Formats: sequence, structure tokens, C-alpha cells
Amino acid sequence: MTPAAWKQSGRVHLHRGQEFFYREQAREPGASSALLLIHGFPTSSWDWHKVWDALAAKLPRVIAADMMGFGFSSKPADYSYSILDQATLFEGLLEHLGVSRIHILAHDYGDTVAQELLARHLERSASARPQIASCVLLNGGLFPETHRARTVQKLLLTPLGPLLSRLMNRRSFERSFAAVFGAGTQPSAEELAQFWELIRHDGGDRILYKLIRYMPERIEHRERWVGALQKTRVPLRVINGPADPVSGAHMVARYRELVPHPDVVSLPGIGHYPQTEDPAGVLKAFFEFHARLPG
Repeated sequence: MTPAAWKQSGRVHLHRGQEFFYREQAREPGASSALLLIHGFPTSSWDWHKVWDALAAKLPRVIAADMMGFGFSSKPADYSYSILDQATLFEGLLEHLGVSRIHILAHDYGDTVAQELLARHLERSASARPQIASCVLLNGGLFPETHRARTVQKLLLTPLGPLLSRLMNRRSFERSFAAVFGAGTQPSAEELAQFWELIRHDGGDRILYKLIRYMPERIEHRERWVGALQKTRVPLRVINGPADPVSGAHMVARYRELVPHPDVVSLPGIGHYPQTEDPAGVLKAFFEFHARLPG
């Protein structure tokens, strides 16, 4: 599915006066339970297009959104982009759609948003919404001490960030982006062009230095977000591409050290984007996990 086709079947909702794009498919329209897909940095909800149909065929409702500053959503230059705000965006969307119970499938930056949602879930009463029934996390910086940021990410955080955002072009993006994929699962030239198209949409490449501020946020809120993984009673599974230089096997090793009863599936040879590199492997691990859930 091309990004244009993905956009055509989506809708727009408002958050803090800004428009954000979301997509929903319902096998059971109006169902109060849904799977929420949360994408990563610097891409968009289109990341899920290879697993979307299979998920939508088996689950009551599947929902994905482009977070503020990403994909087809608004990208204002004067916006305070933060993980906390993105979590609130999803809460507002779920309330708007009448969803009170969610399963989560998240990736990268989206993992951190999921950790904030898990932290809020811990703080709420049993009757508060949304309730989280399960959470599956793909490659992401769950622990700031194991996140091996790329050089371009580190530079975006420096005073050179605004200039670097303006100077980034398709060639430099493709070189840096392809490096986080597995050696045998490299994105095609067409896929790289589509990822870049979505990043550049509505000037998104110009605000990358603002979006990257999630990295110091992870350090600031480490105890809260790592604590959410350690204390939650929500069933968790990590599906990991161990060949990922950013959050691969080394992140999983730390996860096994810190999180009680770790449930981990590794996909050999896969890098940072398991859902596009090995969609069949992700779906198999996801549905095996869900088959064991209560109810």
C-alpha cells in the first residue's frame, strides 16, 4: 500500500487545535476494545502497512495515528513536541472513538509513548479509561543507557540541529536510514523514497531537531518509564530484531536484567524495523502472544 493510498483511507482529528491523521479499520464497528498501533521516529503510521490487513482481519478494531509532527499530521514550528503530549493525543483519540480497552503494538519512539501510557495506567483506578489489556513492544529505546543513537540523531540535539534539519536531503537520509536495517532485509529504493516522502511532507524534515528531544526526555523520566515496565501487571512481550545497531540484542539483554518474567522473541537477522523487514515473523509472534491472553 502506497502512502497516498494509506492517507486516502484515513481521517483527521484535532489535538490542541492541530490536525492529526489517523486510520481505523473495524471488523466489529463500535467495539469498545481495539488494537492501538504506535509508530516510531522519524517515520509514521504507514510503518504498519505490511501487517495492517492481517491484524484487521482478526481483531475487532485496529487504530493507528501519525503523532504530532509526523507523517500526514500537522507539523507546526512553534509546537512543544513531547512524549507526554503524544500519549495525551492517543487518549483523546480513543475517547473520541469510544474505545475503553486497548491492546498496544508499538515501535521505537512509540515504545516510549507506550511506557508513558503504562505509567498512567498504573496510577489510575480500575474504572478509569483506557484500560490496557496487553502491550507488545518492537525495537525501541526502553532504557536510555542502552540506546545507541545514530550520529545524525546526536547532532540534531546540538545547536547545529536546526541547520542540519534544513541541510538533510534524500541521499543522506537514505544512507543513515538503511544502516539500521538487517543486512539481508534492506529497504528497496522505492520504500526509501516513500519513507522520505512522508518525513518531508508539510515540512517535517525542518522540525526533526524538535522531534528528537524525546532522547533527553527518556533520561529525565527514566525511573517513571522503566518503572512502568517493572511494576505493570499488563502482559508484556518484546519482539526484537537483534541485528539493530540502535536497540537490538544489547537492549534485550538489559530488558532481561531489569524486567520480571521477560517474554522476548528475537527475529534472527532482522534490524530496527521488524514490521517492515519481517512482517510474517512479527505477526506470528504477536498472535502467539495474544492467543495466551485471558479472554
